Amino acid sequence: MSSLKKYFILYAKAGRRRWLITWLTFCYLLKWLLMVATVGILAGTASALFLTLLEMATHFREKNLWIIGFLPVAGFLIGYVYHRWGQIVVAGNDLIFQRIQQPSGSKVPFLMTPLVLLATVLTHLVGGSAGREGTAVQMGGSLADQLTPWLRLKPRDREILLICGISAGFSSVFGTPLAGAVFGLEVFLLGHIRYSALLPSLLAAFVADAVTTAWGVIHTQYTLIDAPELTLLSLGGTVLAGICFGLAAQLFSRSTQAVTRFFKSAFIYAPWRPAAGGLLLILLFWLLGTTKFAGLGVPTILTSFTTQLPSYDFLIKIALTAITLGCGFKGGEVTPLFFIGATLGNALFPWIPLPLALLAAMGFVAVFAGAANTPLACTFMAMELFGTSFGLYAGLACAVSYIFSANTGIYSAQMVGKSKYHFYNRFKNKRINDI
Repeated sequence: MSSLKKYFILYAKAGRRRWLITWLTFCYLLKWLLMVATVGILAGTASALFLTLLEMATHFREKNLWIIGFLPVAGFLIGYVYHRWGQIVVAGNDLIFQRIQQPSGSKVPFLMTPLVLLATVLTHLVGGSAGREGTAVQMGGSLADQLTPWLRLKPRDREILLICGISAGFSSVFGTPLAGAVFGLEVFLLGHIRYSALLPSLLAAFVADAVTTAWGVIHTQYTLIDAPELTLLSLGGTVLAGICFGLAAQLFSRSTQAVTRFFKSAFIYAPWRPAAGGLLLILLFWLLGTTKFAGLGVPTILTSFTTQLPSYDFLIKIALTAITLGCGFKGGEVTPLFFIGATLGNALFPWIPLPLALLAAMGFVAVFAGAANTPLACTFMAMELFGTSFGLYAGLACAVSYIFSANTGIYSAQMVGKSKYHFYNRFKNKRINDI
């Protein structure tokens, strides 16, 4: 057989292989498109319901401040319901992360979705200082996992589906699909990104965000940041601010852990923990003489971009949120972290030669980046919320905050895939807060 004929035969075989690979890739895309579309619809609808109820609860509380006096009652009710019926899902976000890390484990119960939704709305109704991301992530993850037995997914596919649920929940609750997609890939394993889930995660995040918007939910709108040209002076100021944001993130994580340990040791019967925490919160609100630290605190966040605020606001929010979540109320940490970061950036304005709005916006995303150990997701979030011209400042602040938040984090089940510091790599595969 001539060499030319052999060449054509080999070329034809290679062509068939290329067409086969293309066909298999198309089938893979179609399979995941159908699955993540389902996840996106479920998570987006759940987030739309949650955000609508949350807005109603916040509006009622602001019009009827007397309801804050029911913090202990609501706390006991939440604690009792979880103690009586929700022991299996009380771990919250950490349960979702554990199932991603060990995808052969039991299914995440559907019970997680209604319990965390109602408990979070009740927390905000009575003025607890909490957020909403944790609730959306838990709903997205638990709803996604309901498909696992129906589709008979293998562990590696179940892992991707759970990541998609996290991405869909995060994206739909904040209206940031790119950040949501990267958050799901980045959050559960420190130092590694699961690229095999990249396309499904992106699709799930965009579908969920579109579904929530289609339900008529309007997300908070932030002013676009007109970032100045990066100079040596502004570079130094950004690094210095990033250090402060990282230390604040570390303080928040350690404070929440300390409060959690205290309430667990002080009250053996779980329902008494949020009840006692509610009494403490009432006392603190009375001493402060203001309720601006209750709930999400979005009005204060928006004000921090334009008006100088008391320099201690971020410390008060750290304390109140640590008490709220540490004693057993439900909700997320992210919006309080936005509050902490924005008000800290506001407090740094007299000391760092950068515009007020720029510092507040950097703090908004950088404290979250340090506390959640997700600098890439927070950089994308910064560009989605404040404009692409802000990306360079945000990325630098998030990276510095990530380094200076040390080996701490708000998610105790977050595993170390690769440490932030090469001299800590012996702690690989340990939980972040166990280092």
